[in-house]
Amino acid sequence: MVRLELSSKSVKSVSADAVVLGAARSPGAQGAVPVLLGADDLPRATRTALSRALADLGADGAPGSVHLLPQVAGVSAPVVAVVGLGEQPADPEVLRRAAGAAVRALAGRRRVALALPAEDAAAAGALAEGAALGAYAFTRYKAAGRAPVEQVTLLVAKPRDRAVRAGLERARVLGEAVTVARDLVNTAPGDLAPADLADAALELARGTSLSVRVLTEAELADGGYGGILGVGQGSSRPPRLVVVEHAPRGARAHLALVGKGITFDSGGLSLKPPAGMETMKSDMSGAAAVLAAVKAVADLDLPVRVTGWLAVAENMPSGTAIRPSDVLTMHGGTTVEVLNTDAEGRLVMADALVAATAEQPDRVVDVATLTGAQVVALGNRVSAVMANDDSFRDDVLAAAARAGEQFWPMPLPEELRPSLDSQVADLANIGDRAGGMLVAGVFLREFVGERADGTPVPWAHLDIAGPAFLTSEPYGYTHRGGTGVAVRTLVALAEDLAS
Repeated sequence: MVRLELSSKSVKSVSADAVVLGAARSPGAQGAVPVLLGADDLPRATRTALSRALADLGADGAPGSVHLLPQVAGVSAPVVAVVGLGEQPADPEVLRRAAGAAVRALAGRRRVALALPAEDAAAAGALAEGAALGAYAFTRYKAAGRAPVEQVTLLVAKPRDRAVRAGLERARVLGEAVTVARDLVNTAPGDLAPADLADAALELARGTSLSVRVLTEAELADGGYGGILGVGQGSSRPPRLVVVEHAPRGARAHLALVGKGITFDSGGLSLKPPAGMETMKSDMSGAAAVLAAVKAVADLDLPVRVTGWLAVAENMPSGTAIRPSDVLTMHGGTTVEVLNTDAEGRLVMADALVAATAEQPDRVVDVATLTGAQVVALGNRVSAVMANDDSFRDDVLAAAARAGEQFWPMPLPEELRPSLDSQVADLANIGDRAGGMLVAGVFLREFVGERADGTPVPWAHLDIAGPAFLTSEPYGYTHRGGTGVAVRTLVALAEDLAS
């Protein structure tokens, strides 16, 4: 994990292997030579030389673009990186992505100094967060390659300012949390059986205030968790339900988080095509995000109770696997006819939602790589939000916007519910193919319990199928592979409830 520091040292004399400056363009001036930012204390000759070099390189200040310039006269660092900031003033997400892009481009150098515009504590925090997310590499299986940046120094006017220091600490916590989620998602499925994910939760909680309960196969059977057991019965590696909790005294609210943890999804007997399995180690991204978010909430010592429910199983084809037309009895008694064993995520999530809402939390959010239809509808960078409460859906969207994660509101049309009717059970696990993402949300809504007054617990469903795993070129602070999406949104939501 990268070390984050604050300093008021000069750009020209700071001790670092690379210094990062910004390049901004005037409104409507696309294609023009950008204006340097963060270079005010450099000699005029140095600023002129940098501007000429950028012009020669065709730099235009486009957000996230990075140009590396070696041996710049007047700067002690051997490399100057200039990252595009677009039109000014830059919002926090632009700053996050710029810092992340620069730090990612500077992999292989140990120490980096950021001289990007940090006009206030919020801007400094955004830069630190982007740097922490950008300085990532998954090296478990790969000996060669450029090592990520080890230390990032933010050059700010007031490094002792309490708000600035608090923003740096929050960035450190979020960076560590997203790293946890990314590492779990990137781990080969052969090395991450359901029991391994449970062990990872236990290890993460060691020495902290977190409590962890792990329900084994026998305990799941005793509790009637038919969805988790049914999905996991085709694998030689049995399923788990992991409950991770941060429960401080005087908690102001109770937030329940439910994460889909399919450690590998073959599709079961409704087998996926080979290409469809290549990224299916990421089908536990929801559980990884929930685990990481609860840990971050504990590290930030937020005065809100947060309970994470990780529904963990491996979906494999075998002689013991569930069959299309089998009927499962969910936790709580609802029966479900399984028409497609590749619609397994909603089965494990149904069990966990019943258990989570039985505790009467103030709010519940589930996170899942649930449907390919999400990718068709919203692509690989925008996740979906569905909810049984419009006000709560708006709260989730506001938290996501502040966190810098892209989510979009989607409906739960009542006319889709009849398509889930079964001839032999209370529900079928699939319905209309058109609007498949929404159908899955409608299915999950059936398992959200009620409050004492008979009204449903406010619930939001996050479908992160596309954004959870990046297969194309990296951008900003986002690397190939597991992205850790939703971690920061969940933490921001907990912060809102705590306040």
